[in-house]
Amino acid sequence: MRKRIYLNNEWKFKNEFDEDMIRAGYSDTSMELVRIPHTVKQTPFNYFDDAIYQMVSGYRRVFKADQTWKGKRIVLHFEGAAHEAIVYFNGEKLGVHSCGYTAFEFDITELIDFSGENIIAVRLDSRESLNVPPFGFVVDYMTYGGIYRDVYIEVTDKTYVSDVFVYTEVSDVFSDVTKENEITPKAIGAFLHARIKLAGDVKGCVITESLRRIAGEAPQDYKDEYAAEKELNKALANSENSFDYHTLPVILWDIKNPALYEFVVRVYRDEKLIDEKSEVFGFRNAAFKSSGFFLNGRKLILRGLNRHQSYPYVGYAMPASMQIEDARILKEELCLNAVRTSHYPQSQDFVSACDKMGLLVFTEMPGWQHIGDEAWKKQAIENEKEMIYQYRNHPSIIMWGVRINESADDDDFYSETNRVAHELDISRPTGGVRAATKMHLLEDVYTLNDFSHNGKTPGCIKKKQATPDMDKAYLVTEYNGHMYPTKTFDAEDTRVEHAIRHIRVMDAIAGENDISGGFGWCMFDYNTHKDFGSGDRICYHGVMDMFRNPKLASLSYEMQGDDHDVLELSSSMDIGEHPECIRGDIWLFTNADSVKMYKNDVFIKEYFPKDTPYKNIKRGPILVDDFIGDTLFENEKFSKSFADNVKHALNTAARYGMDKLTVGDKVTGAKMMLLHHMSVKDIVDLYQKYIGDWGGEATSFKFEAIKDGKVVKTITKETVKGISLETVVSHTELNEGKSYDVASVRFRVVDQNGNVLPFFAEPVRLKPEGAVEIIGPKTIPVRGGMAGTYVRSKRRQGSTGKLIIKLDAAGEKIRKEINFKINEEVGNNV
Repeated sequence: MRKRIYLNNEWKFKNEFDEDMIRAGYSDTSMELVRIPHTVKQTPFNYFDDAIYQMVSGYRRVFKADQTWKGKRIVLHFEGAAHEAIVYFNGEKLGVHSCGYTAFEFDITELIDFSGENIIAVRLDSRESLNVPPFGFVVDYMTYGGIYRDVYIEVTDKTYVSDVFVYTEVSDVFSDVTKENEITPKAIGAFLHARIKLAGDVKGCVITESLRRIAGEAPQDYKDEYAAEKELNKALANSENSFDYHTLPVILWDIKNPALYEFVVRVYRDEKLIDEKSEVFGFRNAAFKSSGFFLNGRKLILRGLNRHQSYPYVGYAMPASMQIEDARILKEELCLNAVRTSHYPQSQDFVSACDKMGLLVFTEMPGWQHIGDEAWKKQAIENEKEMIYQYRNHPSIIMWGVRINESADDDDFYSETNRVAHELDISRPTGGVRAATKMHLLEDVYTLNDFSHNGKTPGCIKKKQATPDMDKAYLVTEYNGHMYPTKTFDAEDTRVEHAIRHIRVMDAIAGENDISGGFGWCMFDYNTHKDFGSGDRICYHGVMDMFRNPKLASLSYEMQGDDHDVLELSSSMDIGEHPECIRGDIWLFTNADSVKMYKNDVFIKEYFPKDTPYKNIKRGPILVDDFIGDTLFENEKFSKSFADNVKHALNTAARYGMDKLTVGDKVTGAKMMLLHHMSVKDIVDLYQKYIGDWGGEATSFKFEAIKDGKVVKTITKETVKGISLETVVSHTELNEGKSYDVASVRFRVVDQNGNVLPFFAEPVRLKPEGAVEIIGPKTIPVRGGMAGTYVRSKRRQGSTGKLIIKLDAAGEKIRKEINFKINEEVGNNV
């Protein structure tokens, strides 16, 4: 039977490679003991030179073979090593792999030693001078180095299943007008297609297949839980190496109900099971048409962000838990339905999490703008093949990217990449991300990075302006990003404009009936090369910071969701934060039925979703346009109509300044002086009483989100009277299984009402105890009122750990403790 044995522990590492490392007898005592995932160099948060991780390094692993492996096929497998790996086993060179973003393996059956020690040695080249994608010119992201994904040995019978490709055909079940939140699972009849490849001596072998649902809610009328498995087993016993089958009663995979099935292939000889291979997949119909994107027949606007796979300090080297956490953040915190894996295939753990959560994925071959020579192109096509072979059973993946991101036209090259994609996977369309309009279209979908919006121009260009073929689908794959980089500690007006730019583009795309959707740039800030970013080696393009703390722009996406209550105000309501003390536009971000506003506990106004100027998206932010309500009429000797006129004038002055007063406002001012005998000082005093608070008692603003007639969330903006520290921990049970585990800890410095303090900048001090350690420094600055760290489990150091957090704020010494439990899993490790 098939067995997987992980080799992630007990590696030795050196930041140079020595040919003697491949041989027995080499003393590795001077090498560093490391665990996989591993980075060749931990980096500072910012202001570092990418040259520090560009090196030729050496990895070495010694292990003893299990005697039960004798007579079996034995394969050494690497999920990812950046960027060119030459692998040796027991002194023999196994081969070279020249892509840092796809998996590779070597057969070591004939080389393994069952009587002594076996030696794996890897010469890993992380230099960006390599003639392989994405290198050759500049790249707008750091590429890091290391064996940063799992390593394992797979043991099978010498007759084994080498590949299974499962795809489905599903009719258009839902209608165009079905709403996203009206999706219910259905039992339907569907085509199942499978291609099975056997290797070894297949004579006398019998193949059987089975199918079972492993995730997803079933409808109440779904009578037989295992009907599909029974029907498949009955029809497909003794089948050949491929088959097609119809009318399986199954539950659809959808973004609201990601029903997953496991397809299991078993190989028997003389009624003895000799191999078994399973693939997880889903029944779904994902189609790009000239009029947009359709999922199971329902038109769906793709609402997504681009994601890099990097993290502070360790670059790409994070285990499964952090890959899964990113998928969760995208789906649950940002309320997205899609993600683009820019600009390379990402962890199988991440994509599998997208499968389970119902997050649609556009993945692409490695590269960024540059196309190299013929050897480079040959490697690019090999990368594409590996990507499709390795990821094509994931139901979340809806399209293959078969162009180098933002590269020039190259018809011969891209004709071949399209041919390869359609040959290896007939079930998915191709796309190719461009930076310009009306380029050659060889793919099925014209995908464009539309950076046309500059704050004043329309949110997007029309499809007819972008694509040379209106009969094919069109998708926006990047927007905003470098057009308006924004830091968590920028001025409030900058942070607000950043959020509203995301709204403008989303709203514009939603207003076009022939654009499939859009992917904003990007999920979080990331380290970059000297040619890009803010000079500190960071691109501040994210709607979150590098620790995945949300910026205001994240609310533009979060408010589109329904699974949790959203309410935030774009302003701290401190007028001194704005030029000339003019507040400008203040926005409510909410998914509530309405929001009630109070000033010093006096009701001012109730705001409703219909009040937003952004009518195309599901929900747009609502402009706060009144700081007075009916208090003028109630407290001053004005008629109701004249009080409303005065209110308009005072609100206009507060929001936009005196020079923006309308003619009507000026007439109102004249009437105040002539008819009500008010002096200029009287009018100024009135403004201070109802709008300003200089020299007077501080003003408190309260907003209540109302759903189904009940208050579900409240925010209060007032003078800061106390400071505290909030923490968000991804998980507190760390699983020491195939490797170490990591938990993310996000910090927020907040006032007494839970509002983040964007200009708080004191350091947080960290102290790990027990069986955990800190990734990165133990003293970290607070940026934009937020910070973060990562806690890693330590092997065989006990079952508990603790993170102690200290912060000095406003004369108070804040101390928090987070306790971790470490579960030592008994797994297949050597």
